[in-house]
Amino acid sequence: MAGRISGIAGEVTALIEPTVNELGYSLWDVEYVKEGATWYLRVTIDSPDGIDLDACEKVHRAIDPVLDEADPIEDAYMLEVSSPGLERTIRKKEHYLACRGQKVHIRLFKPIDGLKSFVGRLETDDSCEKITIVTDDGKELVFDRSMVAKANVFFEM
Repeated sequence: MAGRISGIAGEVTALIEPTVNELGYSLWDVEYVKEGATWYLRVTIDSPDGIDLDACEKVHRAIDPVLDEADPIEDAYMLEVSSPGLERTIRKKEHYLACRGQKVHIRLFKPIDGLKSFVGRLETDDSCEKITIVTDDGKELVFDRSMVAKANVFFEM
């Protein structure tokens, strides 16, 4: 089932990315998830100028007919278009590269020295196989990307 779901997200990405780009936005992520009895196709868009409700609506209206025509999803689903937000999720190599230099919150699958949660400035090479964060006290922590359960930009008020 997981392979089918990631396959759908990949197929949808290929279908809608040209339309999203033509509108002047970038496609940050596509997720196909089930919550309760409902399937959701979540499309996350970004722009250097930020994303507002009008941008989400514009993209929704543009990609809806593309998805209807291609019909890549056999189940009924809800289409959601949103911005990645201030604490954007970092999942893909492209996300790690885009967020280099920003403060991030990394959560690991298994603890290291009793800790599973780390905050620091994201540093990584172009391969993104090793994720390095530099904590506020200057400590450099290096993790294999496969160890990361969840990562997102850390927003401080």
